[in-house]
Amino acid sequence: MYEISPYHLLLTAFGLVVILAYWVPRLVSRSEPPASALLIGLGFLAFGWIPGMPEAIDPISLPKPWEVISELCVVAGLFGVGLRIDRVASRKVWMPTVRLLAIAMPLTIAAIALGGWALGGMTIGGALLLGAVLAPTDPVLAGDVQVGPPLEGGEHPVRFALTTEAGLNDGLAFPFVYLALAVVGAGGFTAATVTEWLWLDVAYRIAVGVAAGAALGWLLGKLLFDWPKRNPLANTNSGVIALAGVLAVYGLTELVEGYGFIASFVAGLVLRRRESEHEFHTQLHDFSEAIEHALTSMLLIGLGAALPALFPSLTWTGAAIGAALILLVRPLVGWLSLLGTMDRKREQAAVAFYGVRGVGSIYYLAYAGSHAELVNEAELWAVVAFTILLSTVVHGFSAGVAVKRATGEPS
Repeated sequence: MYEISPYHLLLTAFGLVVILAYWVPRLVSRSEPPASALLIGLGFLAFGWIPGMPEAIDPISLPKPWEVISELCVVAGLFGVGLRIDRVASRKVWMPTVRLLAIAMPLTIAAIALGGWALGGMTIGGALLLGAVLAPTDPVLAGDVQVGPPLEGGEHPVRFALTTEAGLNDGLAFPFVYLALAVVGAGGFTAATVTEWLWLDVAYRIAVGVAAGAALGWLLGKLLFDWPKRNPLANTNSGVIALAGVLAVYGLTELVEGYGFIASFVAGLVLRRRESEHEFHTQLHDFSEAIEHALTSMLLIGLGAALPALFPSLTWTGAAIGAALILLVRPLVGWLSLLGTMDRKREQAAVAFYGVRGVGSIYYLAYAGSHAELVNEAELWAVVAFTILLSTVVHGFSAGVAVKRATGEPS
């Protein structure tokens, strides 16, 4: 007897949603259209309106699938971001990145945490976790504002700052996630908690992440281009080496308690310096980007499908916190942190505004939900989901044109 399989219906829906999300915007735009918001919206419609679809995976009751998929997505994205950077530029060009990481990110965490605690009624640990989860900009969804693929250039200071910020702040947000989890476990701040956090989660894990990424990136470069001299792996033209390499880098770094996200970006950056004009870098990047896009599509469709379960926990205060981050907090702290570092105000404004939120926030919250009992978990997921949705709309539909105008590129 003929029977509709929910599994096959799910595969059909996923395929059609991705095709439509990338095809529909081309009806109204000649530039590369943003698909992120449509993936979320069509995911919501597919799971809510197609009869016979299986239930969406709830990130609150089942955070582990969300954690694993988003982790792989961010790892591939960070490695690809490192490979994108054709040249390690001067100190002046890196200064905006340093300011964004050292000033804008901590101020963003503090502002969101204060809002969650004072206005949202969250616990101190929950509010700090919300700030840490929403702090990093996204290396995956911010393709419109980043530098071009290897060997294509396009490394304008605006694109360079946004690319390198996204490449590093996913890893640098992790200490604040650990601090929030420690505060949740201890019921508040203690001297022992802060001391252990400073030496282990800040000093040791960041240092190991940078060192492991540099060492393993150098070794991977040797294996690809130099050993054996007469028949290097680069001659195979197989982009799967990118996935194998970054998984090894990430896994080895995590095994020694370093930050694998930092190592993934640094490894890509260091590897890019090896035989820098070799076309194999483009193949590595393209394969990594394909994996990243496939996993991102799954996550965003899943997020759209989960919205009916998440949004009942969204309060007006939670929505205001998410909107304030996108429209007020990030632009303001970004602008202040960049004072004196960029030649033109339009460039400074573009970098300050386009702090895209996305997959990294999903990973951090899913990780927290898998490792601790969170008091405000439903509200946290609702705020994060709303913020990502808002970011994909506000940033997604304006970034391409705005950044081109800021950099003087033809539309």
